[in-house]
Amino acid sequence: MIKRETNTVSLNSICILRLSAIGDACNAVAAIQAIQRQHPDAKVTWVIGKIEKVLLDGLPGVEFIVFDKSQGNKAFKLLKQAMANRHFDALLHMQVALRANWAARLIPAKRKIGFDWHRAKELHTLFTNERIKKQTEAHVLEGFFAFAEKLGVSESEKHALQWNIPVSEADQAFANTHIPAKSETETTRTLVISPAASKEERNWLPERYAAVADNAHKKGFNIVLCGGPSDVDKNLGAAILEHAQCPIKNLIAQTNLKQMLALLANANIVLAPDTGPAHMAVSQQTPVLGLYGHSNPKRTGPYLYQKYAAEVYHQNIKAQTGRNAQHLAWGARVKGKHIMEQITVDDVIIKFEQILSDFNL
Repeated sequence: MIKRETNTVSLNSICILRLSAIGDACNAVAAIQAIQRQHPDAKVTWVIGKIEKVLLDGLPGVEFIVFDKSQGNKAFKLLKQAMANRHFDALLHMQVALRANWAARLIPAKRKIGFDWHRAKELHTLFTNERIKKQTEAHVLEGFFAFAEKLGVSESEKHALQWNIPVSEADQAFANTHIPAKSETETTRTLVISPAASKEERNWLPERYAAVADNAHKKGFNIVLCGGPSDVDKNLGAAILEHAQCPIKNLIAQTNLKQMLALLANANIVLAPDTGPAHMAVSQQTPVLGLYGHSNPKRTGPYLYQKYAAEVYHQNIKAQTGRNAQHLAWGARVKGKHIMEQITVDDVIIKFEQILSDFNL
């Protein structure tokens, strides 16, 4: 029988299984570091994706085992070798994808804790012997935190979340040359725009990004673009520059993940769609203005800054299904290539002004 009770016994070894993606990894860090505070002597091992490890490299007290999905079957063989002669007190199986489920099979652990029946899929429950509590309308981070609660972390810790993701002095110095650190100036304010999501349909229009940038610049903000090396990122950045009237520093494809994290930490506000850098910014306690059309911001939005999301998800999910979001599967997505066009410049400026007021910027 699958167990549900919370265990408060001291643990010696804990394995985390969460392979992807960048945003989810950032959300998981808050839960994992809460576990480390509860079990300071436990050895923590994290089976993680290749790109995600680059961002989180050096995470205090965590051993990483990289699972590179691009290697196919070889990735499973390497994981099996890495797990030889190991046995964990607990495995936190934080991913329901079939690939992750097969990986869980290779990790020896007394307790294999997975998601509740409501969220389990891809045969997830076959690879666990305990499950977290059922949650209603939970954010992704809250789902991860439920794993921490299974290991004795108090629910009250959810209101005192911490992220400690190390950045080297060199990467911080790089960021400081482009955006002054917040502690070094009270006069310079910076809006960082990370415009591109992994799927083009989740991206906002470049002329509207440009209009928001122009508005922020008139209020005294410097504007910086950041993003990855993909053509989608670079093309969207170029289009924003073409439409903008104000000067914009374009750092798209010019940073590694650690440097980007440092840039987001130095920013005063970050504007982004449903993409990894939005959650990276949350980990640095930088206010995020999220743009959401296809996914529910209450589930996947920037955790600390959900109320600042400019979103058209709820109206569209009801239009497409005839039901409100709370009456659907919690991961239900809106379909369509032009949904993001419904978010207006005025919608975003209203949220921008709200952030300025709430954070005295």
